[in-house]
Amino acid sequence: MIKFSVDELLETLVAEKEAPTTYSQLIVLNDDFNTFDWVIQALMEVCSHTYEQSEQLSLIVHFKGKACVKTDSMDELKPMKDALTDRGISAVIETLVVD
Repeated sequence: MIKFSVDELLETLVAEKEAPTTYSQLIVLNDDFNTFDWVIQALMEVCSHTYEQSEQLSLIVHFKGKACVKTDSMDELKPMKDALTDRGISAVIETLVVD
């Protein structure tokens, strides 16, 4: 029979506990200025989406007020957000932590 001390068991439990998962989402917000064609083209160029993906996302943005257009690390999403806002499209990055 193998015996462990309480400290050894606690150390093992702490080591096995997973850290919370953190991920970021690039969110595009609806506005009254940009055309569907402009948003579709921007999503294709900036996020590397297909025409169909971009068209569907632009419709979601229009009808729901916002849409998550990309999920990735903050380092990957920051230049995309900047490129969208440079084109006059309202975009933000939301970081979520899941336990």
